Amino acid sequence: MSAARPAPEAPQPLSPLVDAHTHLDACGAEDAATTSAIVDRAAAVGVGRIVTVADDLEAARFAVRAAHWDDRVHAAVAIHPTRANSLDDATRAEIEKLAADPRCVAVGETGLDLYWPGKLDGCAEPTEQEEGFRWHIDLAKRLGKPLMIHNREADADLLRVLHDEGAPEKVIFHCFSSDADMARRCVDAGYLLSFSGTVSFKNAKALREAAPLVPRELVLVETDAPFLTPHPFRGAPNESYCLPYTVRALAEVRGEDAEELAAATTANAERVYGLS
Repeated sequence: MSAARPAPEAPQPLSPLVDAHTHLDACGAEDAATTSAIVDRAAAVGVGRIVTVADDLEAARFAVRAAHWDDRVHAAVAIHPTRANSLDDATRAEIEKLAADPRCVAVGETGLDLYWPGKLDGCAEPTEQEEGFRWHIDLAKRLGKPLMIHNREADADLLRVLHDEGAPEKVIFHCFSSDADMARRCVDAGYLLSFSGTVSFKNAKALREAAPLVPRELVLVETDAPFLTPHPFRGAPNESYCLPYTVRALAEVRGEDAEELAAATTANAERVYGLS
């Protein structure tokens, strides 16, 4: 993402849509007014509800506050795998309390990231990440809430841990970016796959081959804003109002009607997150 690139122009509206994964705080939301301003821009193009996701403790606190400020916002809370080394007893206790809030609809994002260890200062080691992931799996099951997974270069290990622990009833692979084989394995397990702007990237060949293999009832759509802005705005700051670009790109890759796909992904989000 480059601050030098202007924000994308608003797309043609596409409704109804739910942004299944975004980061309102990283998009500049600080309080009720700035949160609602972002959601208003999204609602103007058909994105009527948003799940804002935490990756550390402060972001988790913010996500739950934001979900209480605006009823179009819902929260998901966890400690990101690269920060799993911060999961001391006090942090676990507070995450558990926040995750139990009625405005929190998922435990996430958690999982495994085998790209950053050794590259990012302070990054949790794989063993620390796996311990944290197992704890979050248990938390999701105890609370009866969906598990939202971050996966980077960890396909086999993620599936192994989910098998070992016993996956929660509802599992979401956020920003799915793996290949057709991984997509088939997730589909066979009944996991939902959430697609972001990366599906619009022409060089994402494996992902674009995998996307049509996922049954419509297991598809979600997301921005992961402020990151992963869809083509042709790659590198510009992303926001929830950009979601229609991604949905149209995904529909093209899947050979589907964009309006029908929008309605299906919204129904899926309502079902998996328990949205009214």
